[in-house]
Amino acid sequence: MKKLVTEIDIINLIKTGSRVLVIDDNTVFTPLALDKIKEKKITILNKSKVNTDKKTIVIGSDHTGYAVKLLLIQYLQAKGYFVDDVGTYSEESCDYPDFAIAVAKKVLLDGADFGILIDATGIPSAITANKFPGIRATTCYDEFSAKSAREHNNANILVVGAKTINEEKIKIIVDTWLSTKFEGGRHQKRLDKITELEKKLLK
Repeated sequence: MKKLVTEIDIINLIKTGSRVLVIDDNTVFTPLALDKIKEKKITILNKSKVNTDKKTIVIGSDHTGYAVKLLLIQYLQAKGYFVDDVGTYSEESCDYPDFAIAVAKKVLLDGADFGILIDATGIPSAITANKFPGIRATTCYDEFSAKSAREHNNANILVVGAKTINEEKIKIIVDTWLSTKFEGGRHQKRLDKITELEKKLLK
């Protein structure tokens, strides 16, 4: 049975803050839906062609990271990841906290496995995201920092600087970060202390 996607469906998707529509081989679109998809630059993912063993990544940036964000979305989708883009959607000046907040909420509340944030240096978005208890956002600048952030800190949001690292190096950092697993053990004991601190501060 065919599933029809209308313009209203696309508008409702946009209202959720997502720019990714997951479909299957039985999905068909109305002409107005296709126009809205093109206008709003919605990414279409056919789940029959996506490696579902891969994780869901929510990604966001301010205007300084917009171009790198587009590059990473294409790069990650080519590897079979589900990528949820929460903005920004142009190079018009905007405020980095808005997108750091959106990514952190998706990781904490909406089931995203990991988040990626891009701004000019990677510092302010990490500061913002780390205001959320349970978020461990790390600004990474090379393979070692990316590997350590995952192995030792079980980081769940990667933050990179679009104006401090070139695009090819960012790809390497992303690959390293996503392929590295948390070691647990003595590192978990240290993270437990951070969790206890967060609980005390929330009282």
